[in-house]
Amino acid sequence: MKIGQKSYTTIWELDESVIQIIDQRSLPHKFIIEDLLSTSDFEVAIREMHVRGAPLIGATAAYGIYIACKEAALSSDFNSYLFDAAARLKATRPTAVDLFNLVDRCLRRIEAGQDAKEKTTIALAEARLISKEIRAHCFNIGLHGVSIIESLYEQKGDTINILTHCNAGWLATVDYGTATAPIYEAFKRGIPIHVWVDETRPRNQGARLTAYELGQEGIPHTIIADNTGGLLMQKQLVDLVIVGSDRTTRTGDVANKIGTYLKALAAYDNNIPFYAALPESSFDWQIRDGVKEIPIEERSAEEVRYIQGLDDAGVLQNVLICPADSSALNFGFDVTPSKYVSGIITERGICKAEEASILKLYPEKA
Repeated sequence: MKIGQKSYTTIWELDESVIQIIDQRSLPHKFIIEDLLSTSDFEVAIREMHVRGAPLIGATAAYGIYIACKEAALSSDFNSYLFDAAARLKATRPTAVDLFNLVDRCLRRIEAGQDAKEKTTIALAEARLISKEIRAHCFNIGLHGVSIIESLYEQKGDTINILTHCNAGWLATVDYGTATAPIYEAFKRGIPIHVWVDETRPRNQGARLTAYELGQEGIPHTIIADNTGGLLMQKQLVDLVIVGSDRTTRTGDVANKIGTYLKALAAYDNNIPFYAALPESSFDWQIRDGVKEIPIEERSAEEVRYIQGLDDAGVLQNVLICPADSSALNFGFDVTPSKYVSGIITERGICKAEEASILKLYPEKA
């Protein structure tokens, strides 16, 4: 997608020793490209949210496994070093299942290598393939999901207002995004659309990232406070809700950024379609009850107590917004039960948020 009329993906190779990312902590105010050189760099980048979004976390971890192989080749025990590095990468973010799925996929592929050199070559090829697949999957999510927007436009004959939560755009994947992919495709086809962008406290990924990328693509949008969505739905100013997912069960329960559940309840109460968009790597095929079984990441309370912004001197500052002695709680995600989800948009098509329908798209997981 575009930044300043130049096309970017979110992760790429400078050369075979340097992986580059967009450091998203400084967006939208500063555009910074960061070099990742060591396994430790990848751990920090994922844990501290230099990169974020389940598919991008998975792609970044895949390249982290490749760099770990390069380091392991210099150690006394290749396998021990590699498995320890994989465990450290997995420990960075507990909710986003792409991280676990794609690290394990890389490790399985690497087993076919006969020596350290061959294993490292396989790891690089697999990281490249994963990034390519995520990009293709997101593009296909757009092709399938746009049919929902087209149908609404045929009925309404006027601008389609779409509400999204957090950032499930190209900055959360490798390109195109998940929730935003149908939006980009609809815009490309000339369908008049407008996006309500939840600010998404406490890190404001909607206000900072979704608004930024929509603006770069020229898509009309309006930033709203997180608690505004219900009112907009009551006033019939929302036609469709599309969100991403960090982990979706085989039965259709959807874990996403904290606050998603409340938007789903409001959409359900107002008969507004609520869809989750996600690639195969964001499914957790091992669990059935999302509320009981999906691990919910608890992040630093400082993310709630402080807010980041640009001061008049052009300097990024963290500002305390509450009494200094007040405590805070910071759960990163919540789970929307399948009964509130109108459907799931995947790279293979659209299905109901129920096991039988999901498995029709993924019969190999039955």
